[in-house]
Amino acid sequence: MRSTVSGYSAVSKAHKFSAAGLVTAAGAAALTFALVPQAQAADAHSVGVKTVSLSAQEFGVTQDAELAKAADAAAGQAQVKAAAEVKAEAKAKADAERASRSEARKPMKPAAKPAAKQAPAKPAAKPAAPAKKAYADNLDGWINESLDILRAKGIPASYDGIKRNIMRESTGNPQAINDWDVNAVNGVPSKGLLQIIDPTFKAYHVEGTSWNIYDPVANITASCNYAADKYGSMDNVNSAY
Repeated sequence: MRSTVSGYSAVSKAHKFSAAGLVTAAGAAALTFALVPQAQAADAHSVGVKTVSLSAQEFGVTQDAELAKAADAAAGQAQVKAAAEVKAEAKAKADAERASRSEARKPMKPAAKPAAKQAPAKPAAKPAAPAKKAYADNLDGWINESLDILRAKGIPASYDGIKRNIMRESTGNPQAINDWDVNAVNGVPSKGLLQIIDPTFKAYHVEGTSWNIYDPVANITASCNYAADKYGSMDNVNSAY
């Protein structure tokens, strides 16, 4: 029995099998030894030990092959997994590159047109000037137009005072001229509705009226301005002035 253990110990450590296997083999050897004659006990014992030793070696080789096979299978699975991961990574990279190229080939959207400039608001229209008062083109209209100007300038006069002096001086003729009195003799005859001489007309001309001494409104207005300065008002004039 001791030699059996010694012989088993000579087997490589890599081929060790379990204690249960060793016990089973020893039991089988003891049974063989009991069946043969006493004289053949030693040989039978030797044969049993040899048989056990070969069985253990064969078992160890088989176990090594299984382990190697399992290791190879595990290594193969690891390689397959690593290859799959590399392949997946490469596919993801390729997909990203294709998406990038596809995006680059897309036509660029035209830039948005700038908003149209709004035309500047037109200034509000100036209020229409009040309609100019219309006057009749006759003695009555001339007197009324002159009165409006005189009032605006603060020069006193009345319709009756103006008309009364016009009728005495020219009988209402705006082109009347005196070529026989002293002023005519002196070369400055009296002219127009109220028979005013040129130097006096120019000195008392009222702004906004014509510079033509024969103009009815200009003649009346300048004469009333002179009369207001010399007599207080045309209403105070009852003869040549």
